[in-house]
Amino acid sequence: MFLFLQGPHGPFFAGLAAMLGRAGAEIWRVGFNAGDRAFWSDSGRYIAHRDGAEAWPAHCAQLMAEKGVTDLVLYGDTRQVHAASVRLAQDRGITIHVFEEGYLRPYWVTYERGGSNGNSRLMQLGVPEMRRALERCDMDIPDAPARWGDTRQHVFYGALYHACVLLANRSYPGFRPHRRLSVGAEFRLYLARLLLMPVHGLERRIATRRIRFGGFPYHLVLLQLEHDASFRDHGPFATMAEFLEVVVRGFAEGAPRHHHLVFKAHPLEDGRVQLRRAILHLARAHGVAERVHFVRGGKLAGLLAAARSAVTVNSTAAQQVLWRGLPLKVFGEAVYAKAEFVSPQPLADFFADPIRPDSRAYRDFRHYLLETSQLAGGFYSWRGRRQLLRQVVDLMLAAEDPYDALLGGRAAPRQQLRLVK
Repeated sequence: MFLFLQGPHGPFFAGLAAMLGRAGAEIWRVGFNAGDRAFWSDSGRYIAHRDGAEAWPAHCAQLMAEKGVTDLVLYGDTRQVHAASVRLAQDRGITIHVFEEGYLRPYWVTYERGGSNGNSRLMQLGVPEMRRALERCDMDIPDAPARWGDTRQHVFYGALYHACVLLANRSYPGFRPHRRLSVGAEFRLYLARLLLMPVHGLERRIATRRIRFGGFPYHLVLLQLEHDASFRDHGPFATMAEFLEVVVRGFAEGAPRHHHLVFKAHPLEDGRVQLRRAILHLARAHGVAERVHFVRGGKLAGLLAAARSAVTVNSTAAQQVLWRGLPLKVFGEAVYAKAEFVSPQPLADFFADPIRPDSRAYRDFRHYLLETSQLAGGFYSWRGRRQLLRQVVDLMLAAEDPYDALLGGRAAPRQQLRLVK
């Protein structure tokens, strides 16, 4: 019996459950607010948790016993109700299926068992072990598919989800959001971002063009959402302001005086943190204001084409840096933060003369991810969901974890994305 908890905004979990049901699995879904309910079509298989998060562990244990739960399905494993559920499932030998945004986003999503990001099995796996598992694989690394077009849909479903919680949540009196902002504030941010997309796009193109044609060497800083689980739970900084201070100070102390620093905001940055203002203040304080730039969201490839190096806490976008063989400095825990790839240098030394990654080792690491945890598709667009559902149900029903299956030579072949229409 599969017990679904909270999923990505939108209809992906409902579609996944429907396909598992057609395969013969029994499905139940727990909802914690009206947004969860809005995207679940089978009311007969829906259980509302109307109390607060502190009452959830007892309710979860009761459901696991009464329903005979064998499998737990969730999106992310660090929010309070999910972390409690994972602990209960581990104690009972229940299989835990964790979905996350792709380690190789935006063309893939992540599916793992047991945990993701800092809780992933990848954290304990070294490159030599991955190479042994790949010995039976003679396929080339798959090409990236055509774009899934997920960003607008992601923002749309996020706004719709928070609107449901804001306007129709009376039957969930105990619900509290797992982030610091109120539901109303979250909704207003999503709506403002949706409406301002054309303006932000023009601003981004102007800033990117100024950097690309500026004729100066530059280092790239990959920013994350301050409320993102990877930044919050698997990094050393309590706030984004702390990270910005460390980076600007390191740049001022170590970078050659003709080098510049470019801060690239996350594509879903919504303004809850005043990044541009904070960066400008720090740049002035450290005497480098004329050499520091800010780019609001957008695609990363154009900026990486001429970058000298990149710095991040633990952004998944850093995998694009490694794919290009650029030096990378990482501060937090990440599945790609292997000794072969990331620089151990102090930040000032890194900006002065960064160490390059072992590109051959990274190519093997990337190949390993694409043979195991990375599935082509997306959560938010119709085309992305269709592609994802073609693969993931069979993996969830398999007896073996994808990592174990590859190591034992029993992994199912992956689709060659360049052939998928």
